[in-house]
Amino acid sequence: MTDQRILELLLADIETAQQLSDILEQEFAALSERELETLQKLLAEKQPALRLLEQHSTERSQLLKQSNLSADQQGLNTLAAQSPLGQQLQDSSAQLNTLIEACQAANLRNGRLIRSNQSSVNSMLDIIRGTDAPALYDKTGNAAYGNKQRPFSQA
Repeated sequence: MTDQRILELLLADIETAQQLSDILEQEFAALSERELETLQKLLAEKQPALRLLEQHSTERSQLLKQSNLSADQQGLNTLAAQSPLGQQLQDSSAQLNTLIEACQAANLRNGRLIRSNQSSVNSMLDIIRGTDAPALYDKTGNAAYGNKQRPFSQA
């Protein structure tokens, strides 16, 4: 019975991970276009998917521990070796691991884009505020180094 439940959880997680992968691709497009409303909608979809993956992972670990197996890939392999569903368990686990790795890579890519966008926005704000501005020329043609705060009207 444990093997059947673990297989059900793996199959459900494969579907959830595929949905999460799609969400991450949509998130990348929304980040690229800086579509805040779309990003908020995607975040609302992403959070429940992540919670579900975590809950299923915890349940799989508990089921393996209840069967006196380690709560890792080795424990799953041991269960698979003893189960008529062994091949399905191993195949599903491998597929889920591949999907999770792809989601992690997409999430890292999205994080890099977020940091890049933040850096660009911060640089623009610094120029507007007059802090850490590149050397500019003032109205007399001399280099003005932006070491002092300027009012927005003079930015």
